[in-house]
Amino acid sequence: MKSVLGLLAFLFAVSAAAPDVASVQQAASIAETLSTTYVSAADIQANLNGAPDAASNPSPNIRVVNAGGYNVAVGAIRRPQSPPGHAAVHFKVTEIYHVTDGAGTLVTGGTMVNSKARPADSKSVKLEDGPGASGTAIQGGVSQRVKAGDVVVIPAGVPHMFSEIEGSITYIVVRFDPDRLLTPK
Repeated sequence: MKSVLGLLAFLFAVSAAAPDVASVQQAASIAETLSTTYVSAADIQANLNGAPDAASNPSPNIRVVNAGGYNVAVGAIRRPQSPPGHAAVHFKVTEIYHVTDGAGTLVTGGTMVNSKARPADSKSVKLEDGPGASGTAIQGGVSQRVKAGDVVVIPAGVPHMFSEIEGSITYIVVRFDPDRLLTPK
């Protein structure tokens, strides 16, 4: 878990150094209105324990915070070997996965099969990862086996899915929300 917290600290530090900060004075002004967010190992475990047998955590975002010009969500997801996952694309939100346990094959890029836009009022749009679409598969994507310790960056607009999960896979997800679609919590 120490490596997870270290990764989260690194990601927040990188996001805080965004090129939007034009001057020291502007940075000081932003820092006065923002606060640091700490997500503990206990927070992550409690979130994962909320759905130990679900296909995906029903409330994956543990925190959504104002990071100065955009929101950042931090969550945790555990996916079992079955049922099989679905393909997803998030139109506005970039995701970073840090695999903490297990392994699987992640397919990214290509074209989604049977793509259907998610309704604007759906839970996944409002609380998880913003507007997007779901599909049944991906054609022409790149398959990569990921395992504990690996990190994957999935830019907004890139279809992705786990085509195979070896037992189960658990990962921390950090979501960058430039349009502030996700409500801070």
